Amino acid sequence: MNRYVMAIFLMAVIAQGASAQSGTKSPYSQFGLGLQTDQSSSFNRGMDGLGIGFHERNQVNSLNPAAYSAIDSLSFIFDAGISGQLSNYTERNKKLNAKTANVEYIVAGFRLARHLGLSFGLLPYTNVGYSYTVSQQLDDANKTTATNTYEGHGGLRQVYLGLAWEIFRGLSIGVNGSYLFGDYTKTMLSAYSDGYANVLTQKYTADVRNYKLDFGVQYTANLSKKDALTLGMVYGLGHRIGGNPKMELIATNSQTGVADTATYQGSDGNKLYLEIPHSFGVGLMYNHNSVFKLGFDYRLQQWGRVSSPITQVGKDNLTTYTMQTGAYKDRHKMTVGIELCPETSSRNLAKSMRYRIGASYATPYYYINGQDGPKEISASIGVGIPVVNGYNNRSILNVSFQWAQQAANNYIKDNTYRINIGFTFNERWFAKWKVD
Repeated sequence: MNRYVMAIFLMAVIAQGASAQSGTKSPYSQFGLGLQTDQSSSFNRGMDGLGIGFHERNQVNSLNPAAYSAIDSLSFIFDAGISGQLSNYTERNKKLNAKTANVEYIVAGFRLARHLGLSFGLLPYTNVGYSYTVSQQLDDANKTTATNTYEGHGGLRQVYLGLAWEIFRGLSIGVNGSYLFGDYTKTMLSAYSDGYANVLTQKYTADVRNYKLDFGVQYTANLSKKDALTLGMVYGLGHRIGGNPKMELIATNSQTGVADTATYQGSDGNKLYLEIPHSFGVGLMYNHNSVFKLGFDYRLQQWGRVSSPITQVGKDNLTTYTMQTGAYKDRHKMTVGIELCPETSSRNLAKSMRYRIGASYATPYYYINGQDGPKEISASIGVGIPVVNGYNNRSILNVSFQWAQQAANNYIKDNTYRINIGFTFNERWFAKWKVD
């Protein structure tokens, strides 16, 4: 019981720090709810986020809650991961580099009862973090320059509790119940070099405290004594998550410093809210004797059906901030990956390591000035290194390197190089000792 309490306490402490961090500096995080995250553990990230069909005994696979039923009955698994990344932003002939580091996730899992697995943890959902300026000359006569400064920070996190039940041999179902929380602040400040016009600031804020539900199923068919094929399917419930989104339009007199603020946050007849989409996923995993694993995932997020608050300025210069549908589009993502372990029980470190590789392609879920946002391609390689010492030979150090590129026509190209490090602590807690 003391170990359970310590694990939960550690998660709470790390969660407090993680919730205040932003894992990106990309200008693309200003759109929608921010940049979406993998919501995966370090072993998944070695295969670029693959995992819907993976049914692992020694890892917590939160990508499909049905996988918790496979956790070894004698183990308590605790897994935490961090990441560091270098991003390179290119627009025409201009280049800029940015560095970030983040506590990515904390998950744990164990066998609660026969055929029943339990998991809990903290996972990221979206990240918002950017700061940049855009300047342009308004006229040649007075040489007045307008400068827009864009800044934003925040993001959403989820604390989850998951259960999985193996109904009969080979078939498992599972569910994750999450508390989705976080906030964001996005501002755009417009200033003019002549010093006479008002300084205009648009400030957008939201604070989310709501639930999130994800369901999963897995079925494993034994093709032979050494070969098996697992089919996994997941569904995420789409619904309104509130957030009390608000827009403030602040006009500050550049001469006197006096500010006039107009606030737009809806009314009883036009209530503003944020929303997450229905999502669907299917994955296959071929397993040859736990030596060679090959998987494929496909995910669909129905953002095209989601409503969101949108700012518009009419012909009469009247500003409105109202709910509209059509600002987003459905997002599709495909991932393929391989894990290879030459000899699972070898004492040779090189042969007992798990070698991973993966690649993904994803379409955008938002528009920028009426055109599609950036598509994303990514690839990763990783290793799982067994940790062997006098009292533990079941833990794993997972290290992976990932490259991801976001690019859209006539907009910034974002190349990100990321290192993920996760430690899977696997301790034998539930063994029954016998005394002769």
